[in-house]
Amino acid sequence: MKVKASHILVPSEDKANWIYEQIQKGGDFEKLAKDYSDCPSKANGGDLGYFGRGQMVGEFEKVAFSMKDGEVSKPVKTQFGYHIIKVTGRK
Repeated sequence: MKVKASHILVPSEDKANWIYEQIQKGGDFEKLAKDYSDCPSKANGGDLGYFGRGQMVGEFEKVAFSMKDGEVSKPVKTQFGYHIIKVTGRK
């Protein structure tokens, strides 16, 4: 199985928590990704496309594969910083 996800990557937990709060209040995930993410995927609203197991760092993968379509994660810490993950599909 593969999961399709978008994410917002930021260096600090405080910034990640603030962005997560904006999303919970109805903020647009793609716009927030374009405005704040440190990942090149921000140009596409954070879209990472489809990926299988073993393609992402462990912490990110564990959360992404446990989520439902349309769900947004609380900030997830990895060696790259803090990710807010949104699952957008599976196949």
